[in-house]
Amino acid sequence: MDIAAALARAVRTVPDFPTPGIQFKDITPILGDPLLLPRAVEALAAPFVDEGITRVVGIEARGFILGAMLAQYLGAGFVPVRKRGKLPYETVAVAYELEYGTDTIEMHIDALAPTDRVLIHDDVIATGGTAAACYRLARHTGASVVGYAFLMELGFLRGRDVLEEGLQVHAVLQS
Repeated sequence: MDIAAALARAVRTVPDFPTPGIQFKDITPILGDPLLLPRAVEALAAPFVDEGITRVVGIEARGFILGAMLAQYLGAGFVPVRKRGKLPYETVAVAYELEYGTDTIEMHIDALAPTDRVLIHDDVIATGGTAAACYRLARHTGASVVGYAFLMELGFLRGRDVLEEGLQVHAVLQS
């Protein structure tokens, strides 16, 4: 079975969600399929299995789902990155630009160490702003970022163009 084709068929496009004009890419059919779900994780992990990843950093909120599974597959720990004010312990934060304003992401101050080799994960890369901010957050701790893993890339938004040069950007699906 061609896993990319099977995953692509399972992604549901929801028009006008969350706002008119947006074509939302819904991955919940993949999450609900006990045969596709582990194959999706395997496809996400494939380029990084020999990279010595020690932590997978998952971006709120959908990046938590596959990110934790990806960490388990790679034998790594999982680090949640959340919007400001959502984590219970002392945090380190990075602000970043959005199309209309700014936002802030945070992680626990002790989540990463300078010895960590980090893989940044989110379900979809669109404009790339959150993933780029996540890179800056990880680097602030001294950790080494190895690359990025996304289930889907919305290529027309050119999000990979704002990511750190020289790092592997892996997207299982292109849209």
